[in-house]
Amino acid sequence: MRSSFNVANPASWLKSTLSVACLSAGLFMTQAASATTVQFQTVLGDFEVNLFDKTTPKTVANFLAYVNAEAYKNTIVHRSVKDFVIQGGGYKFNGELPLVAVSQNAAVENEPVYSNLRGTIAMAKLGGNPNSATNQWFINLNDKNATDKSHGYVLDTNNGGFSVFGQVVGEGMVVVDAIAALSRFNVGIFEGFPLRDYSAADQVANKPVTGANLALIENIVVLNADPDTASSLNPAKNTLINQKDDKDDGGSGSLGLLSLLALGLVALGRKSLLNKG
Repeated sequence: MRSSFNVANPASWLKSTLSVACLSAGLFMTQAASATTVQFQTVLGDFEVNLFDKTTPKTVANFLAYVNAEAYKNTIVHRSVKDFVIQGGGYKFNGELPLVAVSQNAAVENEPVYSNLRGTIAMAKLGGNPNSATNQWFINLNDKNATDKSHGYVLDTNNGGFSVFGQVVGEGMVVVDAIAALSRFNVGIFEGFPLRDYSAADQVANKPVTGANLALIENIVVLNADPDTASSLNPAKNTLINQKDDKDDGGSGSLGLLSLLALGLVALGRKSLLNKG
């Protein structure tokens, strides 16, 4: 029998695991230059990301530690905000529901070298704590999110700046945009939870959500281990990082969207990550 959960009664479907595995310093050193190009394999298509090994080595090492451990296998995009980001890395689908939270490694030091423009990938973190990124990542959908206060999000200065550690290349944003275009629902602790082949009418009718409705990332794999493959890219530098940070309110107003949902912290009664209101 296919397992499912009901959108109208979300409390029963989320299963959080709070196990935390700490990365040793040696692991960070050995992973720092182990790859530059990775492929996101999703149910809506594949796309490639060049990682900035040499300029954001700690963040890349952190991300690759999860990749090499296959921690991102069968994870989901659990948050989508129009013209803002898609976010994943925190929750796994093991063939049946409820979802299982991905175990976190030790937090990584912030490396706000590059500007958070469209097509960049950065790590989510806790509001008010620049050095709190663990397993969750997000891909930016709009250039304005970097610096335009009128747009509501200033990722280059908020909370110490968000660490861009790679860039979607080729036609990859076609796939990212297809994920971002999925219908979004509020499900349990999740706001903007993207679902495939599921409508507002289905929600009203209390139609159960199944694994076939999830925005599944089947795996993230290394394609090219040459740390110089990103040498042809010219990502924009974060020129605002030394300016006074925007107020990080930890969960209200437009900046309330800047703290990305953190694995396990819901069960601990703490605030979530890309500052969720």
